[in-house]
Amino acid sequence: MNYDTKIEVRDNEVADAVGNPLAGDLDQDRASWRRLWIIAVIVVAVLVGIWFLLHRGSANDAANDADTQIPVVTVVVPGKTTIAGEINTTGSLAARRAMPVGSVGEGGEVRSVEVEPGDWVAQGQVLAVVDRSVQIQQQASQAAQVEVAAADARLAQANLDRALKLVDRGFISKADVDRLTATRDAAVARVEVARATLGQLRAQAARLNIVAPAAGLVLERNVEPGQVVSGGSGVLFRLAKGGEMELLARLSEDDLAAIAVGVPAKVTPVGSGGSFTGQVWQISPVIDPTSRQGTARIALSYDPALRPGGFASATINSGNVVAPMLPESAIQSDNKGSFVYVVDGKGIVHRRAVKTGLVTAEGIAVSAGLSGAEKVVLRAGGFLNDGDKIKTKLVAGGK
Repeated sequence: MNYDTKIEVRDNEVADAVGNPLAGDLDQDRASWRRLWIIAVIVVAVLVGIWFLLHRGSANDAANDADTQIPVVTVVVPGKTTIAGEINTTGSLAARRAMPVGSVGEGGEVRSVEVEPGDWVAQGQVLAVVDRSVQIQQQASQAAQVEVAAADARLAQANLDRALKLVDRGFISKADVDRLTATRDAAVARVEVARATLGQLRAQAARLNIVAPAAGLVLERNVEPGQVVSGGSGVLFRLAKGGEMELLARLSEDDLAAIAVGVPAKVTPVGSGGSFTGQVWQISPVIDPTSRQGTARIALSYDPALRPGGFASATINSGNVVAPMLPESAIQSDNKGSFVYVVDGKGIVHRRAVKTGLVTAEGIAVSAGLSGAEKVVLRAGGFLNDGDKIKTKLVAGGK
């Protein structure tokens, strides 16, 4: 045991004499750790700086992206426009004064038809000739009766004249004179009756022919030679008095209230390349309770392109209106009614209810809801919502 103790002391002394190598390594390690900490702090600082730089750029990019994502929408400031009011409608063409013509006499067999549809006729012109051979013989017989009655009247007058010469001599009494006077008067009356009967027969014969009651255009012919006609034969001819036509335009109650007699209208028949100018000459005083519509009658001068029974469209002048005018694309509608999107000074979209008025080829008049000074979204209303943020691009006149 003593031996071991001596060796330990000797070893410690040797270590102290030589110097402790572990103590030197410990100092080096501490210096290395300090350097590592310093490097780590520098790296962390660099990373933090890089992170701030990167995030600052991202924030700017995000802001730029947000600005880029705001849509650019076309808007218009409509102002107010003087609009010529127009009402568009449709209807059927017809003769303004259609004249149905039939047989007004006792009738008979038609010998000839003198006109065709499309012909112009004068008042009293013969349209169809009806056989009158029987009537001619009746007139001849009655003319002879007139001569017989006239002869009897002359004889009665001669007898009366002779009696008047003899009454003063007392050969004939006053009673005989009165009897002869009555005979003379009866004979004269029979002459008048016979003449009146002859006139009646002549008038009846004249009425056999079918004539035009007024000047105009023949529209229909419903009779042929050899046909037997009478008062019950119906319409044989149909004429348009003076050739004047009209359009029977169907209008709603509101549209009827907006027009007046005398306002001009433009009528375009279907299949015709041209339009014809007319004017409203009559407005229906009655509204159809089923369709809630009435009729405006538009008078038109004759033209071959205006065929009764044809279909035509019409534009009727309903006066001038001063109101904002917008294209159809700017006006939206849903179950709440018509509306537009108005943009305020901050670029925020707001829904605005409007009431539409006249519809023309240039656009739709807004009768209520806009003053005309607002910025109104022109075309993108279907993609926007109330409160959206937008950028505006102003255009003139809704183009």
